[in-house]
Amino acid sequence: MDHTYWQKQANNQALFEDLLWSRPENKRLAGKLLVVGGNLHGFAAPAEAYDQAAKAGIGTTKVLLPNALQKTIGQLIENTEFAPSNKSGSFSKQALGEWLAFATWADGVLLAGDLGRNSETAILLESFIGKYNGLLTITKDSADYFTNQPAGILERPQTTLVITIAQLQKLCTAAKWPTPIKFSMLALPLAEQLHQLTNTYAVNLVVLHNDLMFVASGGEVSTTSVPQTESWRIKTAAHCAVWQIQNPGRPFEALTTAVYSTCKS
Repeated sequence: MDHTYWQKQANNQALFEDLLWSRPENKRLAGKLLVVGGNLHGFAAPAEAYDQAAKAGIGTTKVLLPNALQKTIGQLIENTEFAPSNKSGSFSKQALGEWLAFATWADGVLLAGDLGRNSETAILLESFIGKYNGLLTITKDSADYFTNQPAGILERPQTTLVITIAQLQKLCTAAKWPTPIKFSMLALPLAEQLHQLTNTYAVNLVVLHNDLMFVASGGEVSTTSVPQTESWRIKTAAHCAVWQIQNPGRPFEALTTAVYSTCKS
């Protein structure tokens, strides 16, 4: 079988060095990112995403949290905005206006997680992806919301999922993908499935499996050997969001280089 779709990147040698050389030096030209996440009982994910986006070289970041956190954290995180929350302290359906308004300000949106398990937040997410057409990166529990109705997210352009192999398995099962995704998969079979998945669907996929970070976009696949850390999804998702903002129209190259950049920071 032809495996020319698969490229291997060393963690000390970027595949696409031109992206490293052409990075914006002026912060005003380095892009604007909106990070969304948090609930009354936790906001570690959006807070870390804010820090990682800065390390990745974003120009400006805003963080949007449910207003149930407003008294707790105030301006603990710089550039923080708040949107309506429900009784459980998660985003309510009424937060859609704020989500869309700040998403319009940004060049890309990162759904960082810690949203909490809430049916109202699920409705909000579905409404948001239906109305927002821009660059969208999704990770952690934000991605779990779409496993029951995966078509909307799989078929959405300019969308990147940074997920575990377990989350990929659930997503593919829900989408009735014909080949099961297994924890025992070796690199080649998984690369083949990611190649076929991203040839079939518009979504970009970034998956960590057996210390290899897989990037798949438009049928192209790259792998990079990476050190596994507990919070790899937030770090990787933040870098993916920033590099895509700064390299519009080149998702595969941007995501592959984003993975390389996580090894350097």
